[in-house]
Amino acid sequence: MAFSSSSLRAGRKRKFKSEINVVPYIDVMLVLLIIFMVVPPANSPSVINLPSAQKSALPPDDYIQVVLKKDTTLSIGVNGKATLAPESMRDRPALLRRLRALHGDHPDYPVMIAGDRESKYDDVIQLISEAKKMGISRVGLATK
Repeated sequence: MAFSSSSLRAGRKRKFKSEINVVPYIDVMLVLLIIFMVVPPANSPSVINLPSAQKSALPPDDYIQVVLKKDTTLSIGVNGKATLAPESMRDRPALLRRLRALHGDHPDYPVMIAGDRESKYDDVIQLISEAKKMGISRVGLATK
């Protein structure tokens, strides 16, 4: 009795695999994970790169100084001598009017802003911005 190969195949049904072979995908994912762990991030959000500046040996001889204290008291004067009492300069519009008048009298004088260490950063930046809007080109920050 001769068996034909076609009769053997006809007796057994072939079962198909319905599973996906995920081993290659796992290998690729592990390689990507290692790459992302080894390569450092391009920009770290916790690091702030501040510009460096050299401290000048002496401040200018003649300047307009605006002093901002931590309790938001403002004073303004020429060469560090206040022209108005700090109590009268609590509002910003009065300071800006006085700054405009002093700049009109002394257009060549730079403006130095002396902000207290505990004063708000935003207040100092707003003073710089408002001085620039007035057309004052030389605005600086006073340091120790």
